[in-house]
Amino acid sequence: MSFLADPPMLVASGVAIDSVISDEDTAKKLELGVLLVFLVVSISLYFNLGWVRKFWEFFGEKSGRDFMFNSGVLPLSDEKMPSSKHVMSVVLFATYPLWLRLGRKIGARMRTNRLSIRGS
Repeated sequence: MSFLADPPMLVASGVAIDSVISDEDTAKKLELGVLLVFLVVSISLYFNLGWVRKFWEFFGEKSGRDFMFNSGVLPLSDEKMPSSKHVMSVVLFATYPLWLRLGRKIGARMRTNRLSIRGS
């Protein structure tokens, strides 16, 4: 989980939810569950909580926060980032529901298109 990888994974999760689940109540519960998993893991990484240490170490990062910003591919250093990084992080975390909702909308359109193609 990272600020670079989470948005596309959230969109893909939303597409999957809407592609597989036709009952809206079930889809909303699953959406909430997915969102909670992403937020718990990502926020735990951001605060360098020990239970996710193996995750950031696997990607060669020195901390969970470094992983959240670098995703294992960028050369950014948490220590060299401006102090406004915390505000930026809150804003980025706040977009997580939007990415998931976007995925659900894409999934709903895909399902509608599949149904209209079958009906033709």
